[in-house]
Amino acid sequence: MTVIGLDDTDSRTRGMCTTYLAARVAEAIVDAGGQVTRTLLVRLNPAVEHKTRGNAALAIHTDLPVTDATELAVDHIASFAVDADARTSPGLVVADDDPEAVPDTVADFAARAIGDQLSLATAVDIADAAGYEHRGWTGEGCDVAGRGRIGALAAVGAWAAFDEWTYEHITYREFDRCGSPREVDLDSVFAAADRGYPTVWDTVDREAGQAVCVPNAPGPILYGIRGDEPDAVACVAGAIDSESVERTRCFVTNQGTDLHLQAGTLASLQDGVASRVDGVVTEPPETREGGHVFFTLGSEAGDDADDTSSDATADCVAFEPTKRFRDRVRSLRTGDRLTVCGEYSDGTIKLEKFAVRALHRTERVTPICDGCGRRMKSAGRGQGYRCRDCGTSAPGKVTRQIDRALEQGWYEVPPSARRHIAKPLVRGGFDAPTHPER
Repeated sequence: MTVIGLDDTDSRTRGMCTTYLAARVAEAIVDAGGQVTRTLLVRLNPAVEHKTRGNAALAIHTDLPVTDATELAVDHIASFAVDADARTSPGLVVADDDPEAVPDTVADFAARAIGDQLSLATAVDIADAAGYEHRGWTGEGCDVAGRGRIGALAAVGAWAAFDEWTYEHITYREFDRCGSPREVDLDSVFAAADRGYPTVWDTVDREAGQAVCVPNAPGPILYGIRGDEPDAVACVAGAIDSESVERTRCFVTNQGTDLHLQAGTLASLQDGVASRVDGVVTEPPETREGGHVFFTLGSEAGDDADDTSSDATADCVAFEPTKRFRDRVRSLRTGDRLTVCGEYSDGTIKLEKFAVRALHRTERVTPICDGCGRRMKSAGRGQGYRCRDCGTSAPGKVTRQIDRALEQGWYEVPPSARRHIAKPLVRGGFDAPTHPER
């Protein structure tokens, strides 16, 4: 077997898409007499600084000999990769290995690439040690040749590194139409999404009235349908009315899996790493300029009085594009116990989802006079409260039960704001009740 890894052939501003390049290479392999077992779409660490858009790398599993596979891939990268963007730095890695039997160093590299920040030098060293063919190209104004080899090597090792996979059926428009407005019938998208749900997810954002599956970037993708079964995503894709279609491809992918989240504590958070941590709300939510909602999460005190990790805190933020998710965050109160998930950067966790573990359901309030029903007034410092009309008194504030807008369980950002690799609640497998967004 041969595994072809590709990455970083697109541009944030000039379009193209590495999935399109992989689809073309896969078709060329078949035309050359080879077979393609599967094509992988592997989402890597979404916090990587040099990513172009969704930080996806591609792998093609084939029986074509390494020399022929390399030649085909090189020709297609030369023809289709963007070469006029300083952020674009295409990379190719070709392995003479069975996908499930790559060296441990390669599988480990793939596993780390989901959550960590890895270097090109490390990727090149591992590829050389494994005896892999690899190539690198430099985009215009880019000072690094073949940075995409990081993702390409991770894609080569992904099949051995991960055991949870979903599917995306991508439909591509006629290539010469790239950059023009897409013609997709929204009514057909919403109708198909309703029929496919919940096996097919994140096709639309129903409350926002947005077709999430139709991208805004100026590339060749017309729409992409994600779900748990290949037949289901193909069925939904086939029910959408649109402009003419050039080609389609179903990718095996780690999208919607939460593989990027690393279990940790507030004291162990690292910049550029997405984590899942427990804590308690210590400062209530506050809406700041731009509509972003912040609160402070602190560690719960441990049994060990000398445990300094209990002093750790982090801000958590629901950004304005998460829309109605911010209302869930605004409903939090000091004392609520949570599990939060998201990327940590500059002291702040960028929320993707959170679970309410326990709600603080009481508050201390000024007592009410039993005689007249009015609130008492302070009787002076340290002297409790007194009703000046009835003469009744109370030694201090009293505890009152409060209604909460939240319930225990998981809450998530809406589909329109979800990262590719983040797991939608509707997929299940969570450790508490879920409140999915549709």
